[in-house]
Amino acid sequence: MCLLVEIRHILSEKAVAVDPSKVEDVLNWKQSEIVTKIRSFLGLAGYYRRFIKDFSKTKKPMTSLTKKKCKTLKKLLTSAPMLAQPDVTKPFDVYCDASGNGLGCVLMQEGRVIAYASCQLRKHEVNYPTHDLELAAVVHALKIWRHYLLGNNCHIYTDHKSLKYILTHA
Repeated sequence: MCLLVEIRHILSEKAVAVDPSKVEDVLNWKQSEIVTKIRSFLGLAGYYRRFIKDFSKTKKPMTSLTKKKCKTLKKLLTSAPMLAQPDVTKPFDVYCDASGNGLGCVLMQEGRVIAYASCQLRKHEVNYPTHDLELAAVVHALKIWRHYLLGNNCHIYTDHKSLKYILTHA
């Protein structure tokens, strides 16, 4: 099965959602060991990454064809939540965190999720101290969502105490 699909979203005043007609391709995808087919599926999945929390953690085992994780990613892609439409006149909340395998961020506004972002750590980054990883998560979020955040008020939240002082300096 070839996964050449047109990517679309459903837009409304309050939310952005995955087009249900595109979910069909994900549901019909059969697990394969052919590298080009895996890359094709990961390309489709990657396009919808902002709809899925912890996308990079779930995607990683799929490249080695771990059956359980592949099914988990398929399930997440076919039941992706609706994301709220951003309002640039209101402040944004950015939640950042780091773990031993990756960085994760959530962009929110008025308690509603606008987008998720995550990335896996590179081999050398695994050895970084916690402070550096937590700061890398903040930088990752600011880079990805700079088009929302530049010129707007935003609050950045992290669970690492030492970054508290960096984030309070103007």
